[in-house]
Amino acid sequence: MISLTDSQKIGMGLTGFGVFFLFFGMMLFFDKALLAIGNILFVSGLSFVIGLERTFRFFFQRHKAKATGFFLGGIFVVLIGWPIIGVILEIYGFFLLFRGFFPVAVGFIRRIPVLGSLLSLPGISAVSHMTISEPYTEKPSAICGDS
Repeated sequence: MISLTDSQKIGMGLTGFGVFFLFFGMMLFFDKALLAIGNILFVSGLSFVIGLERTFRFFFQRHKAKATGFFLGGIFVVLIGWPIIGVILEIYGFFLLFRGFFPVAVGFIRRIPVLGSLLSLPGISAVSHMTISEPYTEKPSAICGDS
């Protein structure tokens, strides 16, 4: 079992609440306040989980400038009051930032009993194979600073 420090446990909680508020804000027709709270909690939780220095290094790499711009720009657009446009920018930036980790996540989900059988259904398996067969744009250890 992986042991977590107290700050990482706090970060997991903050990240979880951030995802909850983002989801809840979208369910309530893009409520600006809930989306703003969710964004702040998500980014601060990520910083607690992997550390401030690693978070800064992850977001501000030269080859991730476009992705970081879209993600942080989307957060800014939500904060100034245009939630739908901001969420679209955030989602695009999120996929650009974390696309190297999706194959790892799909591989992990395939090993979970019920979810693994769902991924083997005909329509879903084609999409999950496309996700896994894409080449990695970065090493998965790049976010953890193990390189």
